[in-house]
Amino acid sequence: MAQPRVLVLFGGVSSEHSVSCLTAAGVLAAIDPERYQVVTVGITADGHWTPVDRVTVQAYGSVSGLPQVAPGPEALLFRDGPTVALATRRGDKLTDLTSVDVALPLLHGPFGEDGTVQGWFELLGLPYVGAGVLASAACTDKITTKRLLAQAGLPVGPSVGLDDWAWRHDREACLARVDQLRPPWFVKPSRGGSSVGISRVEQREDLAAAIAEARRWDPRVIVEQGVTGAREIECGVLIDRRLGPPTASLPGEIKLAQADRFYDFGLKYLSADGVDLMAPAALEPAQTTAVQELAVAACLALDVEGLARVDSFVKGAEIVINEVNTMPGFTAISLFPRLWGVSGVSYPELIARLLDEALSRPPGLR
Repeated sequence: MAQPRVLVLFGGVSSEHSVSCLTAAGVLAAIDPERYQVVTVGITADGHWTPVDRVTVQAYGSVSGLPQVAPGPEALLFRDGPTVALATRRGDKLTDLTSVDVALPLLHGPFGEDGTVQGWFELLGLPYVGAGVLASAACTDKITTKRLLAQAGLPVGPSVGLDDWAWRHDREACLARVDQLRPPWFVKPSRGGSSVGISRVEQREDLAAAIAEARRWDPRVIVEQGVTGAREIECGVLIDRRLGPPTASLPGEIKLAQADRFYDFGLKYLSADGVDLMAPAALEPAQTTAVQELAVAACLALDVEGLARVDSFVKGAEIVINEVNTMPGFTAISLFPRLWGVSGVSYPELIARLLDEALSRPPGLR
């Protein structure tokens, strides 16, 4: 395939809509136009697909505030004989008809990173970057991720999952389960990301309000026991089954100036004051190896394909896996591309590797 046509899909209806727009801006600045043709489609916050020109997408990275996909004509992705086609609907006519060879879904959170869009690509027969339906769904849900990792014998921290029915019918029983964990507690939407809806809780009387806040974003809530005195370490993983086992980047570290604060949405995307992102992390060689091995093991246990960022807590020789992200942020300050940069893989080459791996991996059962 001389110059594959890549559908870059971004935005979406989750709370991470703007983060996805920023990721798209970063990727478009890095993708090689001589190796790939690119078409860009945004999903508005209310779920409408619309074509967005490349200049507009790249400008997301320089605007003040958080970008949003603006409404526009409808973009349609459909099966057209042996190929997958993209078109724009204008009134009762389809225009700008073009074929698509591979999808790069830069969507974060529910209805994008959780297997829903991946299932649509599978039905169309369109190759795509990233994890398949099952792994995408399992990794998006923090409750399920921890259960599967624990079942595989990998270290995870103590946590309690609260589903919608349990919370509505017996809150005190739910809180009694949380009492088995030591404070501080971190209360999170189970299927959220980018630290949206997360609260750090020190006092039991504040738990109900924190759970209510998490439930604004997801009826499934996870309460995690905080890991005190640990370092927050992230590791990138690339998975290309043509080349053998997954490979891990050098780990990085998130260092906060305030010990009682966590890496929240504001620090990630609005202001980096009060946080240092160390790439690579200053770890002992044995710690680096252990973090990398656990990151690879987590991806194998969850059957992740393409890429992932595995977040862990490191305290001396003890390492606990926190999360597995199947579509990590690709913004200018995101650790995933920076970690691969210090590991010898440039941003453009990272994107190329992911696209080439996706093109070599046909959709369907495998």
